[in-house]
Amino acid sequence: MSATPATPATSGTSGTTATTTPVTTPVRRMVSLARAELTLLGRNKGTLFAAVFVPLVLPVSVRSAAKELDLAGAGLTTGTVVLPAAIGFSLLFAVYSALVGVFVVRREELVLKRLRTGELRDVEILGGASLPALLTGLVQCLLLVAGCTLLLDLSAPAAPHLAVIGVLLGLVMCAGLAAATASYTKTGESAQVTPLPLMFVSMIGSGTFVPLELLPDKVAAVCELLPLTPVITLVRGAWTGDLSGGEQLAALATAVAWTALAVFAVRRWFRWEPRR
Repeated sequence: MSATPATPATSGTSGTTATTTPVTTPVRRMVSLARAELTLLGRNKGTLFAAVFVPLVLPVSVRSAAKELDLAGAGLTTGTVVLPAAIGFSLLFAVYSALVGVFVVRREELVLKRLRTGELRDVEILGGASLPALLTGLVQCLLLVAGCTLLLDLSAPAAPHLAVIGVLLGLVMCAGLAAATASYTKTGESAQVTPLPLMFVSMIGSGTFVPLELLPDKVAAVCELLPLTPVITLVRGAWTGDLSGGEQLAALATAVAWTALAVFAVRRWFRWEPRR
């Protein structure tokens, strides 16, 4: 009888070499996409200026306006007005406005369509594209806290966890709202316009220039429902320490509701191919 053919040697034995396929994970894929997006951000001088420098300059205007307000009567100081406003500006410019442009331009250039044909899932594409803006916003918030503490004599926050929760919720919410806004933005040029209504309403009514404590009760009640208001409320409350449990829960519920609404809108209406 003829001998049975020998089984080929496995990896680690002489005469054969095992071939391995590189394993990719969602995190690695998102980080790789984020690196490419960060490179493109560095090449776009206009977006880079609006995202990085504008949020650091606008608080100067808030400080000037705050000097004309009766802050002591509301239990506030210049620092507790300027810092939350500065963080709000960072979220609006560095995250929300910047990401609307990113999503629309990448869609019009067919980048999103090509990415969907690979391993990346939809949430990974949006998350990876958002990472540079989110990190920019987070770093800005940390720098603003340090700067306001030094320049405006802010004391340590009475409830630092509220500031952390507020900033993190703001980052996620603004990214979701940016993707939702990109859903009905047709071109890269119009992406400079469609974010403006939310930005203007937030700057006027969310307690950035004028704290809600100084507004009439009925007006303040309406402004509390705006997307950026809970972020401003939580960050300000972290330093003042005067937020009750009910007020904290109300702010958290408002932020979560806007985030959930943005996620629903993205899942329902986000477009991955150019509008024709």
